[in-house]
Amino acid sequence: MKISWFALYNLIISLWVGGIASFTFNVTPAIFRSFGRDLAGKIVGELFPGYFLYNLVLAALALPLFFIVAGDLSKTAYWLSFFLLTIALIINVFIALKLHPDAVKVKQAVTSFEREPPDSPMRKRFAKLHAVSAVLNLLLLADGIALLVISSIMKR
Repeated sequence: MKISWFALYNLIISLWVGGIASFTFNVTPAIFRSFGRDLAGKIVGELFPGYFLYNLVLAALALPLFFIVAGDLSKTAYWLSFFLLTIALIINVFIALKLHPDAVKVKQAVTSFEREPPDSPMRKRFAKLHAVSAVLNLLLLADGIALLVISSIMKR
């Protein structure tokens, strides 16, 4: 029975890593290559709530599944995985409940990213929020990859 729970845990982490990688390196760049900055930003902005919810749900599912599949609690792999899952859940909650809503408010104050000067106060504020979001997104990707690597060690 534990093997099926382990497979589900790995599937969730794989969906997490694949979802972030696909959205970050395929979907978003394709949208920005295909449309003007304002329209691309609007399209991606419509996708973000679902994307952030997707990541949050996967992290929230992974943590309890981890407790089901975790073996020896004294191993470093156990504590590292627990730490990475907890950090991912905290980051996802922060993004979904604080960072993204703040970025939406600031973005609404920018009339046009194509016409408004880059040094306008709201564009600067949005750029900072976007940078934090991008860093956290890459951190979540690295977190998920690390969890997959550790999972293969735990399986042994």
